[in-house]
Amino acid sequence: MKYAFINRHRRVWPISVQCRVLEASVAGYHEHFVRRASAAQRRHLSDDALLVHIKVIHAEARGGYGWPRTWKELLARGLRVGKERVQKLMQQHGIRAKGKRRFKVTTDSNHDLPIAPNLLDRQFTVAEPDKVWAGDITYIHTGEGWLFLAVVIDLFSRQVVGWSLREDMTRDIVIDALRMAWFKRHPSKTGGLMFHSDRGSQYASQDFRDVLKAYGITGSMSRRGDCWDNACSETLFGSLKVERLYGQKFETRRQAKDEVIDWLLWYNRTRLHSTLAYVSPMKFEQDWLANQPR
Repeated sequence: MKYAFINRHRRVWPISVQCRVLEASVAGYHEHFVRRASAAQRRHLSDDALLVHIKVIHAEARGGYGWPRTWKELLARGLRVGKERVQKLMQQHGIRAKGKRRFKVTTDSNHDLPIAPNLLDRQFTVAEPDKVWAGDITYIHTGEGWLFLAVVIDLFSRQVVGWSLREDMTRDIVIDALRMAWFKRHPSKTGGLMFHSDRGSQYASQDFRDVLKAYGITGSMSRRGDCWDNACSETLFGSLKVERLYGQKFETRRQAKDEVIDWLLWYNRTRLHSTLAYVSPMKFEQDWLANQPR
């Protein structure tokens, strides 16, 4: 390479002369070695410097990242470090992800409404977008009373494509979330879209089933008392509460809404998802779309 030759003989001939003879750029020569020095600096990052990067990522994730996601985020930012080194450094300084907690179930399945068969049957790996959506409801405590959250998740990318936040847990909350997903995604009515949920009265209601029918969506429901049949929704709510809501006291529902929506947007756009090879839901879908034949 020209620049390597020039560097080896810089004590013999002036750099400007060598560049002129070899038809190389003096500015390009200097830029080349600045880039090399920068790369070397990243490779030999001190523990103190690496710890700063780790603390920044931990703060940006609000304590939601353990060492695997932190390591993946460092790699995504161009910092080539070993995972064992990241794990050891985080352990030494007490930097860890917030612990998982158990949360109460909100499903009201004691009703006589029609129940859809479990068509999904825990087949959570989906080949393309807008083929299987999953929905669920959770609750958040505030000084003004309960705030309820309903979501719609596209199981292909685990992206939250629809949500609704309300003061009550009626059928309207799940209808609003489904409508948001429908108008955001515009799936084909003939595309064979399935919607999976628990057996809650909101999802079993006539009004909700009418919306499914109008959109050409096939309903699917979990088995009675089996939360693992809707594990993706349970995991999402667990991450939301552990990473963002646990330990906070919301005086008003407005404060809680703002925090929930901020986390949902961050989750879709930025949060590294272990099921998606540590990229965000939106990035996973964008990469898939980019690889499709036009």
